[in-house]
Amino acid sequence: MNAPLCNYMKVGLVHFMAFPETMKGEGPVLETIKKVVLDEYFTAIEITTVKDLDVRRKVKSLLDSSHMTVAYAAQPRLLTTGLNLNDTNEEGRQRALANVKEGIDEAYELGATGYSFLSGKYEEARKEEAFDLLVKSTNEICAYAKSKGDMKISLEVFDYDVDKKSLIGPADLALRYAKEVRKEHDNFGLMVDLSHIPLIHETIEESLLPVKDYITHAHIGNCVVKSPDMPAYGDVHPRFGFPNGENDVPEVAHYLKVLLDIGYLNTENPPIVSFEVKPFGDEDPDVVIANAKRTLNAAWAQV
Repeated sequence: MNAPLCNYMKVGLVHFMAFPETMKGEGPVLETIKKVVLDEYFTAIEITTVKDLDVRRKVKSLLDSSHMTVAYAAQPRLLTTGLNLNDTNEEGRQRALANVKEGIDEAYELGATGYSFLSGKYEEARKEEAFDLLVKSTNEICAYAKSKGDMKISLEVFDYDVDKKSLIGPADLALRYAKEVRKEHDNFGLMVDLSHIPLIHETIEESLLPVKDYITHAHIGNCVVKSPDMPAYGDVHPRFGFPNGENDVPEVAHYLKVLLDIGYLNTENPPIVSFEVKPFGDEDPDVVIANAKRTLNAAWAQV
């Protein structure tokens, strides 16, 4: 592809994954967000909770002046607390809902245009019950978000039997779920992630084509899934070129080509496509980010 990346997408970075010490909303949040804001390669940033109110105000000021698109990820709010939106224990489900709604308030406060979350673990014997509860929770989340503004809501598709073991899940179930929620809420869609596709045991086409009409957000990343004995096995988001990794330049190019073919990547309303990469061991976050940019540049040249 000869046209610039920015013609077809808003290239973003999942901030708290690149700088994992900030994942719980503490640590060098302001300093590391500023690093991303100062990098003109990125036109979007994905953040999560910022616990300190004074730091949050400074982050908001920084983002307001950055001319970047901001998205808010509630995945850490759920994963670090063990909360589950399809919990068959109603008290647990309500706690998860309250947490997600609190995150929506914070996302609006920080100027986010999009908000994402994930489904929780499930028991195979109670899978249908969990599905119905997830739809119920999602409908409430979408209604709550819409009552406060026009922020878009998305559920990120995760693995169902390797690491996160989330209900959503394989493409057929993701499609059924998205159709169900869209019956009532036009502010809802699915987030797809290249790093999760091998973990779901699907090809890029198998994962994307069935849900193409519901994709509203996309991530690019890598994973190791060949053997549990290998470093960075599971949903760890190692850098591109990591030993035994599933995704590199050819796979990123393939993913982008499919996203282009289905109309997700477009010139009329370029969507967010964010790197979700995490330093492994003592790797330098800045080097991992530079690696990701080189990978995307090389992949885009092959599309």
